[in-house]
Amino acid sequence: MDPVEKNGVIDRWVKKHLVLYTGATRHPFILSIRDGTIDFSSFKRWLGQDYIFVREFVPFAASVLLKASKNSDDNSDMEVILSGLASLSDEISWFKQEAAKWDVPLSDVVVHKSNQNYCRFLESLMLPAVEYSVVFTALWAIETVYQESFSHCLEDGSKTPPELLEACKRWGSEGFGEFCRSLKKIVNRCLEKAPDEELKKAEVTFLHVLELEIEFWDMSHGGPK
Repeated sequence: MDPVEKNGVIDRWVKKHLVLYTGATRHPFILSIRDGTIDFSSFKRWLGQDYIFVREFVPFAASVLLKASKNSDDNSDMEVILSGLASLSDEISWFKQEAAKWDVPLSDVVVHKSNQNYCRFLESLMLPAVEYSVVFTALWAIETVYQESFSHCLEDGSKTPPELLEACKRWGSEGFGEFCRSLKKIVNRCLEKAPDEELKKAEVTFLHVLELEIEFWDMSHGGPK
């Protein structure tokens, strides 16, 4: 990592809000997977809810691509976003296969309030008035929380149940990690050029993603409330 990247806006924010960031990336739900103590009913709950979320995430990611085509000062941004979009079709198929394996009837899943809140937040980011740097901050944060969470379950010493290794490898892989690092470079570039007011909006968006991720993990780990 070069010095500029290491001292970019994102790293400063992560350091500044480390407690919240750690809460999102080292949540008890994730730690229960890593140490092998997870109740599989929690995983099944997460599976059904995240399938719904991913379907809502697709139009959001597409809206980021559209903003890139109009607002980005670097053509390579579109290529990075496209690579992420291309993987979402496979991701949705994976959720369906996993749901069948775990006997989770996706058509019967009732959307939890925390999931509804998250999806409404994505919809708000799709409005034309929302700045490119702000939506890209959200895209990076959403993807990176999963990458850092599930990669933790693959580290040496983890006791992740064999049944969950495939799920962890989907988001914890080096390939997905490289994608998230590409997103980070783009968002750092955008934020370094952003005016102060836009920078504040992006930071608030970053924090809101972390809060929503924690609520989503809470729902998965603890059940309906």
